[in-house]
Amino acid sequence: MDYDFVFLALGLAAFFAGFVDAVVGGGGLIQVPALFAAYPSAAPASLFATNKIASIIGTASAAVQYARRVRIPWAAAAPGALAALVGAWYGAKAVAYLPPSVLRPLILVLLIGVAAYTFVKKDLGLHSREYASPLRTAAVAVAIGLAVGFYDGFFGPGTGSFLIFLFIRTLGMDFLRASVTAKVLNVATNLAAISYFAFNVEVLWQLGLLMAACNLAGAVSGSRMALRHGTAFVRKMFLGVVAVLIAKLAYDLIAA
Repeated sequence: MDYDFVFLALGLAAFFAGFVDAVVGGGGLIQVPALFAAYPSAAPASLFATNKIASIIGTASAAVQYARRVRIPWAAAAPGALAALVGAWYGAKAVAYLPPSVLRPLILVLLIGVAAYTFVKKDLGLHSREYASPLRTAAVAVAIGLAVGFYDGFFGPGTGSFLIFLFIRTLGMDFLRASVTAKVLNVATNLAAISYFAFNVEVLWQLGLLMAACNLAGAVSGSRMALRHGTAFVRKMFLGVVAVLIAKLAYDLIAA
């Protein structure tokens, strides 16, 4: 195996993953298949762990970039992140007992529903209509954090897209505020998954750190572009990424 070429290819994949993830989530769609293609004989849990190392730096950077221009709704972000920590920990633990492929049919159906709803509702996420009740906001954020956190620790692709959609649909956020909130929760899910994987599976640390640097560069570029072009641009990117996720999951099901 030509490790120089493999590392270069995975670095490029991590850059594009960071860019896409910073805007609308879905970076795992690029990064995870690239890792599995490069290391087909490696244990899946080991590659998922390496992916988390590569993702967390870029996700945290994107959150910082957004926070400089968009106020973080901490009433949702803080309780949601704490719940996501718990959900992702148990999701990562579940990988050892259940193959992630069992989720593919369900995730495919959910993504089709998300895409259809977003496409039909032309004004979805273009304007903020957030609820005033802090208690309701916290309760909804905790439910989202637990559910999507578990999914991210267990499987992962599309986590950011699901978070953004749910924050818009249930809490009335616009795309930019939903994006920054999703980044805060995504940092928490990555941190929890890494904490579990680091002590229980082999992590490709050298590769993970290289991909993290590339993911960081992509995340900075993506978040700046999203902030420059606003919510309408993020909505279009969101629909595009969800469409690609649907195509990828459908292909995996057919090819299986």
